[in-house]
Amino acid sequence: MKKIGVMGSTGSIGTQTLEIVRKYPEKLRVTALAAGSNAELLEKQVREFKPEFAVMWSKQAADGLRARLADTDVKVACGMEGLLEMAALPGMDVLVTAVVGMIGIQPTIAAIRAKKDIALANKETLVTAGHLIMPLARENGVSILPVDSEHSAIFQSMQGEKKSQISRILLTASGGPFRGKARIELEQMRAADALKHPNWSMGKKVTIDSSTLVNKGLEVMEARWLFDVELEDILVVIHPESILHSAVEYQDGAVIGQFGVPDMKLPIQYALFYPDRYPVPGSKRLDLFDVAKLTFEKPDMETFSGLRLAFEAAKRGGTMPTVFNAANEKAVSLFLENKIQFLQIAEVIAAAMEEHSVVDAPGVEQILEAERTAHESVDHYIRRESRGSRAGLSAAEFRYEG
Repeated sequence: MKKIGVMGSTGSIGTQTLEIVRKYPEKLRVTALAAGSNAELLEKQVREFKPEFAVMWSKQAADGLRARLADTDVKVACGMEGLLEMAALPGMDVLVTAVVGMIGIQPTIAAIRAKKDIALANKETLVTAGHLIMPLARENGVSILPVDSEHSAIFQSMQGEKKSQISRILLTASGGPFRGKARIELEQMRAADALKHPNWSMGKKVTIDSSTLVNKGLEVMEARWLFDVELEDILVVIHPESILHSAVEYQDGAVIGQFGVPDMKLPIQYALFYPDRYPVPGSKRLDLFDVAKLTFEKPDMETFSGLRLAFEAAKRGGTMPTVFNAANEKAVSLFLENKIQFLQIAEVIAAAMEEHSVVDAPGVEQILEAERTAHESVDHYIRRESRGSRAGLSAAEFRYEG
C-alpha cells in the first residue's frame, strides 16, 4: 500500500486525487491533507480518509478545523510551518503538490530531502526553482512524477526510450476559449468569457492562464527542467480537440504520443501508481471514430503575447521566470476582479519583466524576493495606469533582449 499526502486537497486536482483513493482503498492510504481556507470540505475529507495530519493555511482556519475535529486524533497545523512538517512525515511515500502558487516550493524541497517521491501538480515549483529542485531530487534518489496532463503525456511517451535519442518535445495546447480571435476582439473579453474553457474543467486561475496561453508558457518552462531539454527543442502545438495530450519526436523521425479524452484523473493516477496502470474511476474511453479528425495549428504569439514573453523569460533565466509567473498571478487576480482588461494581463507581465534586474542561479530567498518585487512592479503599473500614464512598453511592443 502506498501512503500519500495531498497539499491542496480541496482544489480540483486534490479532490480528483481523493476520488482515485476512494476507488482504490486497498492500494492507497491518505496520511496527510492540506488546504487553504475551506475548513468545511477539509473536515469532510479528514473524516472520510482518516489521515493523521491536517494543515490549514491561516491560524484562524486551523483553529476552526481543530475545533471541528476535536472528537478525533488528527493533528492540525497551520501555515508554512505546518506544510513543512507535513512534507517530511515519517511513513509517507508520495507527496501530491496540488497547491497553487509559489507556496509549493519550500514543502517540495522538504519532501525531497525527506526522500518522498513528488506527484507534481504545482507549476511554480519548477518554473521558478527548477534549477534547485531537479538536482536535489537526483541527489536524494527521488522521483518527480508529473501530474499535469501534457507533462504526463511526455513522460509516458518516453517510457522504454533513450533520452539521448529525443529530437524534440511537442507540447500541445487547446488554444483556450479565444483561439483564432484577433486582438481587437480580445479587447472586449471579460473574465466570464475567459472562464468558458472548451475542453477542461479547471480552477479559475489555470483557466484564465489557458485563455492567454500563459499556462502553456509555464508548461514550457516546466518541461525544460523535467525532461532536461533545451528551449529550442520544445514546440508548442495548438490542438483544439485536446485528444493528443503531447508527444515526443525521436531522432529517426518517429513521433510517440499519448492520446485520450480530456480527464485529469488519468495523469493523476499514472503518477500515483507509476509504473502500473489501472482503470480510471468514471473515465470515458477514447473513440477515434467519434473524434473523426484531429487539428494542429501554430500558436499566434503576437496576439497571445504571454506565450512569447514566457519564452523570453525562460531564455533569460535566473529570477526572470519568477517575475513572469508572479506578475501573471497578480494580473490574473486583477482581471478576475474586473480591474484590468484581458490584453492588459500580458502588458502587466511585460512591464514587470522590463523593470527587473535578474539574479542568476537564485536561492529560495532570492526567488521569494523576486516574487515580492514583481508584485510591487504590478502595483506601480496599476497606479500609473489609473493616473492615465503609460507604463513602459505594451506587451505587443516588448522584446526582452537580455
